[in-house]
Amino acid sequence: MRSAERRPAVYIVSDSLGETADQVTKAALSQFDPDTFRVVRMPKISSAAQIEDIVLAAAHDACIVVFYTFADPALRGEMARIAKATSVEAVDIIGPGIVALERASGVSPAWKAGMIRKTDRDYFDRVEALEFAVKHDDGRGADDLADAEVVLIGVSRSGKTPLSMYLAYKGYKVANVPLMVEVEPPAELFSLDPRTVFGLVTDPSLLVEIRGQRLRELGGYTRQYSDHEFVDRELETARGVMKRIGCMVIRTDNKAIEETAQEIIRHVER
Repeated sequence: MRSAERRPAVYIVSDSLGETADQVTKAALSQFDPDTFRVVRMPKISSAAQIEDIVLAAAHDACIVVFYTFADPALRGEMARIAKATSVEAVDIIGPGIVALERASGVSPAWKAGMIRKTDRDYFDRVEALEFAVKHDDGRGADDLADAEVVLIGVSRSGKTPLSMYLAYKGYKVANVPLMVEVEPPAELFSLDPRTVFGLVTDPSLLVEIRGQRLRELGGYTRQYSDHEFVDRELETARGVMKRIGCMVIRTDNKAIEETAQEIIRHVER
């Protein structure tokens, strides 16, 4: 293994945190042995003088490539000019892509540093919502239902879980609670704002068919689960709970998940 001092350097330079250039650099370096290069990261660069200092330092530091991301066109121009003058290899990570989009669309870009982190916040919000949905699936986490933005209730196989995950992907914190015959729902359910609760119902015959298929997949553990009379009774009990709560009731039969989700989202946003 070569010592760190003798390894050629790769510089990452950015007017933001340099995360984009860092990811591209890692992808490129993955094609080489791990000890081939050393990486020097220079974030928050905001002036031509800083760029000149960095490029000159790179030229004297056995730096073979500078990967850079600058939202400011003036800084991008300075980097290209100084790198050429000092014969330092420099790679503009996002500039050509932005220019190509501008040229093809006729739309002017914002040219602001750090914009990707705003998009990333949406991503992390979705991750948080998905984690919440998993922890509050099928009646779990009933003690903090008030933290949910959407609560789905309904009998088994009425579509609660897939709808929960779809809404969570859209960024909504969703909990779902099963409604069962002779089992009282959690008390917390009746203290929620009914506008956040949505009851899911479906056609009894369709539910019998879905449950029958489920029983065949699992080897069958109770005939009552897919018995028509029992299903009718379960749905009737569930509707009674929904009426007590005063929540919106949505039929899910013959509906795509996206369609049901949009109906809920419109209601929540109102």
